[in-house]
Amino acid sequence: MKEIPEEVIVARAFGLDSARHLAVAGKYPDWLAWPDRWMSWWPAAMLRGLALIRRYRPEVIWSTYPIATAHLVGMGLSKLTGIPWVADFRDSMWDEVFPSNEKTLVAHRWIEERTLRMCDRAVFTAPGTLELCASRYPDLDSKRYKVVANGYEEDCFPAEVPQKARAGKRITLLHSGLLYPVERDPTAFFEALSRLSAESTITPSTLRIRLRATGYDAHYKSLLGHYGLSDIVELASPLSYAKALEEMREVDGLLIFQAANCNHQIPAKIYEYFRVQRPVFALTDPGGDTAHALRAAGVDSITPLDSMEGILATLPLFLESIRNGTVPIADKKYALLQSRKQRTSELAGLFDRLVIYSQ
Repeated sequence: MKEIPEEVIVARAFGLDSARHLAVAGKYPDWLAWPDRWMSWWPAAMLRGLALIRRYRPEVIWSTYPIATAHLVGMGLSKLTGIPWVADFRDSMWDEVFPSNEKTLVAHRWIEERTLRMCDRAVFTAPGTLELCASRYPDLDSKRYKVVANGYEEDCFPAEVPQKARAGKRITLLHSGLLYPVERDPTAFFEALSRLSAESTITPSTLRIRLRATGYDAHYKSLLGHYGLSDIVELASPLSYAKALEEMREVDGLLIFQAANCNHQIPAKIYEYFRVQRPVFALTDPGGDTAHALRAAGVDSITPLDSMEGILATLPLFLESIRNGTVPIADKKYALLQSRKQRTSELAGLFDRLVIYSQ
């Protein structure tokens, strides 16, 4: 909230989180989470939205996912007032594994279709998500769709230039942030590390892997014990955003985990990785959007997440290139174009064109 300028109006509407406020003994009826746990927010958001529209006369309504109810609010306000509506989907609202609850999946599908049919513009964070939605609804004009990718906040980054790894120094590789057991499953990576450790290609004195704020530490602690990696892989507690960025800058390399079932998504952290100018080892499908973004930045250390043999072959080469100073890092000019300021400019341009078109 501190990042929001004082002159920006922030209006709140009453809403409950079903999991926190409506649960009994940790359980609540499924229908209280259709389309999401904040469905109770809709009535008050509609009333508050209408009051704000009467007072401030906005020219565009913008709603943003991943709270599905937000698109219901945007849809209702646009229909009642006739104000052009931009729906920001970010990632797709459903796929083959999400949402896992069948009735929630039906709700998400309905909201996605109704939103795409009724909004004036739809925004996505990756080309693959745009193409996915275009293929689902071929009768709709996909020219209304726009990619506005994630970015980084320049003011949050430390100014110092990072030091290069010294020969003979223990290399530290970092993954910063959530590590989902399905979408970012590191099992093949752990298997490869175990093999490399058994061969003495890596040792606790030459390599440290730090998994910062995984969100699933208990699960990974068990896996690390199974593979005998507790002395090489560290599970680290969360840090503040500023401290996390500083840590990214100070380590020798950064890790990306992204499964092939997320080929139409790009982790937001990748743009922060580009900005800190550190080497990146990406475990992702070479044909996905994440790999395309990496190659566009000049990063080519890419291996499929589920390929133990591929990781076994490429990780030692990546470590050696760090030691000898030949590892590629993201092109700085490209990295600077990924800022939130640049993304905001793109979004503002979309709003301006829509207002002109609507007049």
